[in-house]
Amino acid sequence: MSVPKFSEKEMKVVDKKKTMFGEVDIYDFPCSVREASESLYKKHEPVWQFTGNEYKTFAPRINPDNIARGMVFDCKPFDPDTEGGGKDMFGVEWEYIKQVRGSMVRPGKPMLEDMNDWEKVLVWPDIDAWDWKNSSEYNKPFFDDGVPVKAWLQNGFFERIISLMEFEGAIMALIDEDQKDAVHAFLTKLSDMYVDIFDHYCYYYPQVDIFYIHDDWGAQKDTFFSPDVVREMIVPYMRKVTDFIHSKGKIADFHSCGKIEKQVPNMIAAGWDSWAGQPMNDTAKLYDMYGDKIIIGVYPDYDVDDSTPEQQREEARKYAARFCRKDKPCLVPGMAFKMLTPAFCEELYRQSRIAFSK
Repeated sequence: MSVPKFSEKEMKVVDKKKTMFGEVDIYDFPCSVREASESLYKKHEPVWQFTGNEYKTFAPRINPDNIARGMVFDCKPFDPDTEGGGKDMFGVEWEYIKQVRGSMVRPGKPMLEDMNDWEKVLVWPDIDAWDWKNSSEYNKPFFDDGVPVKAWLQNGFFERIISLMEFEGAIMALIDEDQKDAVHAFLTKLSDMYVDIFDHYCYYYPQVDIFYIHDDWGAQKDTFFSPDVVREMIVPYMRKVTDFIHSKGKIADFHSCGKIEKQVPNMIAAGWDSWAGQPMNDTAKLYDMYGDKIIIGVYPDYDVDDSTPEQQREEARKYAARFCRKDKPCLVPGMAFKMLTPAFCEELYRQSRIAFSK
């Protein structure tokens, strides 16, 4: 794709976009956002610095997990306060908590006490029985505006085991020699099911650009488990799914919370194209170490509460000078929304376009 060099005329605001964190300006881009996204991910040729506001999330109600988690984003109105919660695709009961705008599994009655029982206990969803045709029809307008779309899978691999066993049972199952073979067998079937779900997505919603998959691996201070455990117990099954996603010409974006710096090599081995973690990670260091192998979300580093618009512009210039490299693209994580002030975003767009135009 040939993109003209930066012109100050691009700074004209041609539209506003509503996001989860407020409105953002849409400039007179030199190409479509979808073209810029494909150039970033598939060619590693960024056009401007992406901040996460370029995409929209698709989480259709056809997937019971989305209703259970209170996170439905499709063409039908959804009120999580009245519709959120209930049973996910495995029949696990979730309760929507209004105060935190999310759901949790009702504790105390795990569906599985021992992973060796999964074949006897679990009833697997019939993916073909979901009303895909109807969902495809009423969701056609969702894709009509040309904005790149991320299809969201909220319960990933370890998170799925947590939902079935609660956290203590799940973490033990990964390291218990008496349960590890059963975990491998379960994740083999689970990854096959995810491939089947994503194959349906590709057929019924072919405009999906990115598959955005959750699997939290850490807390505030450290990862839940060693890299060796992840490498043995989780990476092979993720890789099966990311290989399928790539075979369909789509992008695999990983969401994982917590301080999980030591797990980045496992993300790379699992085939993820990008990861934008939380700010307790040293994202600048991770960019230096791994940014040529995975697109890292790098946080701006300044106190937005004690800054003027001009100082925010200066911080954007510093960020662009350090991280807006054509040979090593990165993202600004969406969770950095507080720092993404109008002044910062405007200057970051300008400076990144200048850098990427060279």
